[in-house]
Amino acid sequence: MDGMTMARAAAACGAVICGEGDRDRALGRIVIDSRAIEPGDLFAAYQGERVDGHDYIAAAFDKGAACCLAERIPAGETRPILLVDDVQTALEAIAADYRSTLSIPVIGITGSVGKTSAKEMIASVLSQRYRVLKTEGNLNNQIGVPMTISRITKEHEIAVVEMGISGFGEMTHLAAIAQPTVAVYTVIGHAHLEFLHDLDGVLRAKTEMLAHMPDDAPVLMNGDDEKQRDFVCRQKKTLYGLGEGCDLRAVDVQPLGESGTALRVVGLGREFRAVIPALGKHLIYAALEGAAVGIQFGLSDEEIASGIAAFRVVGRRAAAVETGKLTLIDDCYNANPDSTRFGIDTLLSLPGRHVAVLGDMLELGEGSARMHHEIGRYAREQGVELLLCAGPYSRECARAFGEGGTWYVSREALIEALPQQLREGDRVLVKASLGMHFDKVAEAVKAL
Repeated sequence: MDGMTMARAAAACGAVICGEGDRDRALGRIVIDSRAIEPGDLFAAYQGERVDGHDYIAAAFDKGAACCLAERIPAGETRPILLVDDVQTALEAIAADYRSTLSIPVIGITGSVGKTSAKEMIASVLSQRYRVLKTEGNLNNQIGVPMTISRITKEHEIAVVEMGISGFGEMTHLAAIAQPTVAVYTVIGHAHLEFLHDLDGVLRAKTEMLAHMPDDAPVLMNGDDEKQRDFVCRQKKTLYGLGEGCDLRAVDVQPLGESGTALRVVGLGREFRAVIPALGKHLIYAALEGAAVGIQFGLSDEEIASGIAAFRVVGRRAAAVETGKLTLIDDCYNANPDSTRFGIDTLLSLPGRHVAVLGDMLELGEGSARMHHEIGRYAREQGVELLLCAGPYSRECARAFGEGGTWYVSREALIEALPQQLREGDRVLVKASLGMHFDKVAEAVKAL
């Protein structure tokens, strides 16, 4: 954190500096894992559900932490600690203060589906010309966003920050920290309905970001999403998508099998061809998001196309894997009705017998059974030949699918049945919420 000293951090969050140390010492990144500490970092002793960071203050200092942010001082510790009432609140205040010293553009990305793909695509495009900092992994919440902001240095020219929420008010906190200058919205969909109630609630929570942005800030929204298309804001709104009413569109979309998708990008005074080197309808939207941001920052058609071509899938997000026997679409990082439909669409873009292996979609609230039923019906209507499910709610998927749909009493029972159910040449989608641990199912499919 260039220019952030121990004394300034303490003033920003109202901390009392305890222990011995140079109060004018410059601080590095904010870190919550003592094992990741590098010399000069600020260790935040965050108390999680299973681990209390206060137990690792000594270890953080031993690895070179400049100081620690904590709610109590371990017995015998004499090294510098910023003592606060609440580490989370202090963490946000320090990051927001640091952000206020920076003049670089910050692109805030949010939505119910496709945030990480959008972040990776936008960063890939912008990296063709600029030095870009992007959110690492899934550090997109009230802990992760301050950590991301703290990693911005004088070497960076643009920051791409993923912002994820599950409840009202959370985006207000994230926007106050990141202070985005450009907003990118992916899809307003059926995620976290247990807390946000309905799509209007999702939209209201996500658009809290805009209250922290100037009137002339670019806001990029998905024009194929009814909620976003009709949304009115005081900022400069641009629509991207496949539909006729979008300012920036993807046309002449041509699936290239497992190798990706070709398309032509048209609008905003531009027209050029691009190839996405990965599967998924959601990546067409990601390419448009990357193109829209690239145009906003003055990149040429060639630079944008090169950035799209350089995109790589992160983790278990619709990654196509050839096992030698069949093709696996490993998409079990997370799931909601919108992303599951996208996954089924991706599956059906490949030739062969189509098999969907689905687990529960979590945090959907009272309508969960209905939404699982709708997914089973969607899979049948779109042409999936075989549906294998496990999880309490996924029983509704199999019931709606009808003949060819099988529900297993456990994930282990489903895995045991895979050798009998799958055959050579199949195209197999594995998708479920992270808490269902369907990564074990994906690994079992690979083992075949």
